[in-house]
Amino acid sequence: MRRGFRQSMAWLHTWSGLVTGWVMFCVFVTGTATYYRTDISLWMRPELRAAAVAPGVAAERGAAYLKVHAPKAVSWFVSLPQEDRPLIGVYWLDSFEAPIRQASLDAETGQPTTARATQGGDFLYRFHYELQMMPMLGRWIVGASALVLLVALVSGIVTHRRIFADFFTFRRDRSAQRGWLDAHNVTGVLALPFHLMITYTGIVTLAFTLMPWGIASAYRGDEMRFYVEAGQTPAWRAAAGRPAEALPLAPLVDRARAEVSEPLEMVIVNNPGDAASTVVAVFEEPKGLAHRHPQVAFEAVSGEVVARLGTLKPAAHAFTSFLGLHEAHFAGPALRGLFFLCGLMGSATIATGLVLWSVARAPKPGLAPGFGLRLVRGLNLGTVLGLPIGIAAFFLANRLLPVALEARAAWEGGAFFAAWGLAALVGFARPHGRTWREMGTVAGLLFLSLPLVGALTTDRGLDFVWFDLAMVAIAAGLGSGAWTLSRYEDVRRTRVARTAQTLARA
Repeated sequence: MRRGFRQSMAWLHTWSGLVTGWVMFCVFVTGTATYYRTDISLWMRPELRAAAVAPGVAAERGAAYLKVHAPKAVSWFVSLPQEDRPLIGVYWLDSFEAPIRQASLDAETGQPTTARATQGGDFLYRFHYELQMMPMLGRWIVGASALVLLVALVSGIVTHRRIFADFFTFRRDRSAQRGWLDAHNVTGVLALPFHLMITYTGIVTLAFTLMPWGIASAYRGDEMRFYVEAGQTPAWRAAAGRPAEALPLAPLVDRARAEVSEPLEMVIVNNPGDAASTVVAVFEEPKGLAHRHPQVAFEAVSGEVVARLGTLKPAAHAFTSFLGLHEAHFAGPALRGLFFLCGLMGSATIATGLVLWSVARAPKPGLAPGFGLRLVRGLNLGTVLGLPIGIAAFFLANRLLPVALEARAAWEGGAFFAAWGLAALVGFARPHGRTWREMGTVAGLLFLSLPLVGALTTDRGLDFVWFDLAMVAIAAGLGSGAWTLSRYEDVRRTRVARTAQTLARA
């Protein structure tokens, strides 16, 4: 610890921000992108067109596919086509221990879609909280990093006694360190309420991962009962072990839609083909903070309603409100855009903080940087510019890989990690100051090429004009940043040269 409370908080802010900064920068960037996850997914499947298919008909088509390909599954899930996702998604569990399997069907025919295979915006969404690792490991890393980031935010507030005065101060020409500090302060203070909210709610959404002991102790491993008592899902009915013919899904879907005004999102069939089978109609969440889904459950054989879910228990309502606030499900276009801008400022706050750490510890002219500083500089380059390069490569791979390529979605993810890894290696291998300019320019050119590549490889015209404009804006931001850094580096080299001349004359 350092002398005095504020000095101790400054030390805590510096080192907690550095230790988790690289992870949280990736989390902030990909999380910010997922405010437009559905738009990204639509762009990445340009073959899809909106299809006017009744929900009951879509449910029947999904069930018909599952009867052939998953007759012995314990559960079927049929995701119905929406305006922002004009496909029928089918998912099934062969057993409770087995992973979920899935397929995408054409809404018009019920056959596997010929649209390109891709994870779309879901790739960035899952990276945001799992880092594309094993789910539990990734969530633990993100959750622990978010806890430390919350400490960094609070300690930063305590440290900056002139926090609001610094918001109106930007002295980019004083020195590189002063300019980075002011940029860090401005982006941090301007969206400070958002930074605190998004970090805290992110921790809350991972609470069951970080602190699973309460449920495990109270329910002795029967987690399903916890969700039933919270009002989030109907009770599971054990299979009777006797086959029985279920009613068609379409009439049950129509009855459920007559009770709930929200759009139908998914149909779940538990124990398909069994006498104790149930059909659950799951609707989109109503407008509001709480991320809850009204549900109507039927006996599949008799058609009798066995459960209606719409109101959550108070604790579950509070939890789902935090989840809804974090993911901005309640937000209209303007508010979603504001969340996106605040997310960008959060990313900039972390990035400028990481760079500021290395700038403040730069060696005096003529001295070589130590191993620790070289490591931090390389990680900064590989994260702050390597991640955008990886995202641009991910988008370009979506347009350039053959549509019929086997395991195509995996190849897109491979392009993301390969480009990111290569950029990180370059960041360690090349001279530090020059590499910021070079990698920033490359990242900007990659994003700038996306509208051109999209126009040459699809026939959608201006359907994705907003996405293209966003890519141009990102390219402009990266390019201007690269040249600003270049100017700082030129000024630094000039000062170093003058200092060396002065010392030589002395």
